[in-house]
Amino acid sequence: MGARSARCARRNSGRAGSVKSARRALPRRPAVLSGFVVLQVIVYAGMQIPAGLLLDRVGSRVMIVAGAVLMAAGQGLLALTELLPLAVAGRVLVGMGDAFTFISVFRLVPRWFPARRVPLISQLTGMLGQLGQVLSAIPFLAVPNAAGWTTAYLSAATVGVLLAVLALAAIRDAPPGTTPVAATPPRRTRIREVWAHPGTRLGFFTHMGTRFSITTFALMRDVPYLVTAQGLARATAGVLLTVSVLAALTAGPIPGVLGARYPFRRSRLVLVIIGADITVWTAVPALPGPAPLWLLTLLVVVISVGGPGSMIGFDHARMFSPDRSLGTARGIVNIGGFLFLATLLVVETMGIVLQHAGGYGFDAFRLARTAHYPIWIVAVTRVLITRRETRSRMAAEGMDVPLPRRR
Repeated sequence: MGARSARCARRNSGRAGSVKSARRALPRRPAVLSGFVVLQVIVYAGMQIPAGLLLDRVGSRVMIVAGAVLMAAGQGLLALTELLPLAVAGRVLVGMGDAFTFISVFRLVPRWFPARRVPLISQLTGMLGQLGQVLSAIPFLAVPNAAGWTTAYLSAATVGVLLAVLALAAIRDAPPGTTPVAATPPRRTRIREVWAHPGTRLGFFTHMGTRFSITTFALMRDVPYLVTAQGLARATAGVLLTVSVLAALTAGPIPGVLGARYPFRRSRLVLVIIGADITVWTAVPALPGPAPLWLLTLLVVVISVGGPGSMIGFDHARMFSPDRSLGTARGIVNIGGFLFLATLLVVETMGIVLQHAGGYGFDAFRLARTAHYPIWIVAVTRVLITRRETRSRMAAEGMDVPLPRRR
């Protein structure tokens, strides 16, 4: 018994030592932290096209159930493991499940609602998703304090299994009596054909130009920026984050209503959103010191509108893609705001700049924010080009569409 106790003690001490060493190994430098953020976004972004291809073949019901199962498995792995590689694998499973679920839910909307209502319903669906994240965070944050992280993650895994069962029982890919979608062509041909349509590229660059700013703000530690660089109290910074969520929820229906009413003017709304984004991100760093609270509030509100604004990219994909390849088109569009051309490139660049400029200071952040401008230039230029190409193609196909003036 004494020898067995000694072996158990050595094994437990070794496990505790490995966990402590793993915790000590966690990097604290901005450049390395941004690298972990990049890895997290790569998992989600990298699954978009594979998820879209699967969605076109098996339908939303199977994909949503699979996504719930993957997320439940990832949460369960996080609950039961003490090893860092397995914890990373758990986060990868959660990211894969998220990618499966997101585009699959939006694939259901045009199947169940008339075309004139789809933009608004899509915006409301996105709003409900954001609201669900906020509401679910409250009990999840309370459980670890009361029962520990293992219980919290096991509870999340249990909820995931329950949602998978409910999705399997309740979700249908299309209303009863709907004609089945024709089989999809080979994978390589479909990706090439979907990307070749200028409407898909218009959605891609729409999503890129409107989404990357708010995503970068969130991933690059918005609280340290507001507290360290702008000198706000943590409580005030927390209020601004709440304002960000409320602004996104409030602005959500507006792009949907305008997009449904003026389908050939969506690109103008996109350019207005990007222009407002450029204006506030130019005004705040241009000041010699920390910005006043009203300007920071305006900044948070304006960039938060980019979240609902990015949904216009999915409207482009729906409008210009046949139903058999709509999942692939949505996957391509969704990459626009997360691919290395946008969020990943900006996050990594900002992390390197912050590292060499001395950390989360005002001057360092002001210099790092200049990484936004190349993405804005590319996005605006390509939106202007692809919208003309899209309308020209529609006109060639016999549709009566307004052609924008050449600039």
